[in-house]
Amino acid sequence: MSRLAEFRKLEQQLAEQLAELESMKSDSGLKKEMEFESKLRALLGEYGFSLKNIIGILDPEAGCRTSAPIVASVKAIRKAREVKIYKNPNSGEVIETKGGNHRQLKEWKVEFGADVVDSWRTQ
Repeated sequence: MSRLAEFRKLEQQLAEQLAELESMKSDSGLKKEMEFESKLRALLGEYGFSLKNIIGILDPEAGCRTSAPIVASVKAIRKAREVKIYKNPNSGEVIETKGGNHRQLKEWKVEFGADVVDSWRTQ
């Protein structure tokens, strides 16, 4: 990007921001907030208090709190899966598995049916 194009882009952004600033200056809600802040600062100066003093009066525990609450995370301990043993009465093959995702067990269930293979479970 050329320096001239960069300058024009920044100039346009500045004009947009100035327009936004002018619209905010005419906002009645902002005027009320600014008036409140100036009156509050004048009152604090009159009595010799700072914002920290006021926060301490209104919320004494504010200084004791941390920025983020500490949450103790406790992981639930899962029970170990039990070993399931299947014995094919046709071939005598034995499969030991903790889950149902065993390749040979799936093949048996396709070939013989899930109910039949579940009846082969010995443990």
